[in-house]
Amino acid sequence: MPRYSKLVIFLAFAAVYIIWGSTYLAILIGLRGLSPWTLCTLRFLLAGILLFGWRLLKREKIPSMNSIRINSICGALMLCGGVGSVCWAEQYISSSLAAIIVTALPFWFVIFDRKKWTFYFSNKIIIAGLLVGFAGVMLLVGFDHSPQQSSHKTGNELAGILVILFGGICWSSGSLYSKYHVTGSSILMNGAIQLFIAGILSFIISIIAGEWKNFQFANVSTDAWLAALYLVTMGSIVAFVCYLFLLKVRPAAQVSTYVYANPVVAVFLGALIAGEKITGTKIIALLVILSGVLLVNLPSYKNIPEKIVASN
Repeated sequence: MPRYSKLVIFLAFAAVYIIWGSTYLAILIGLRGLSPWTLCTLRFLLAGILLFGWRLLKREKIPSMNSIRINSICGALMLCGGVGSVCWAEQYISSSLAAIIVTALPFWFVIFDRKKWTFYFSNKIIIAGLLVGFAGVMLLVGFDHSPQQSSHKTGNELAGILVILFGGICWSSGSLYSKYHVTGSSILMNGAIQLFIAGILSFIISIIAGEWKNFQFANVSTDAWLAALYLVTMGSIVAFVCYLFLLKVRPAAQVSTYVYANPVVAVFLGALIAGEKITGTKIIALLVILSGVLLVNLPSYKNIPEKIVASN
């Protein structure tokens, strides 16, 4: 089995922490010219085709029906349900707030990852870290009431928040299903199938939602196309593959701590590029959230061996 150094693990975490934090802004920009499920279709389908083509060029064998079945379930839950919910919700809420709400993900992992319950609920540091991180989120959501951008649609803010919370359940469920079901395919092939299936499902939803009725390529701005390209390459290929890799070599709840770092990136990029307001409450809350990240990872930092064996 392959072995991975601390540097590889660190770089994978850095990609998931930073790149996915920036995708919230990319989604916001993409939505200025593309409908949510159309944007998801382009993002997932193109990334899936590119990854699949790359694996075929590398002469990887065609996945078995069992592999396709497992990855189809994962793609539907994680990408269509999880990422798609964020894309839809950002029509009504800011990119930074969307990233902050997603921070509740570690709780879903702890609740659904029954095989790790003994470890999670017996480790006071991990529980404390989750609680500290959640307190930071509550501080932001409960006490920060900065106005939404005028470009956002009004009247569905609560629906947007609830949809993202539901998407978090989908994402964590799909992630755990991926972790505990062996496909026999490589990480890249798994990602390719998941992205392709999510793209097909997003296309079906976009048709049902009527998004393609008045769609014209010429009416989409250059910024929106560039945002979509960034989501395809960096968000859906680089960061997603790193995430699938980490699920195989680290505990799921630890991998999910990227949701604590993502709001830091999302909030500051949202303020810098999209003009979203940074308040004192947001700054304090983000410091609290980062403290939660440290606590959740602390037990693993103390016990990380020189080489980590992949379980794929």
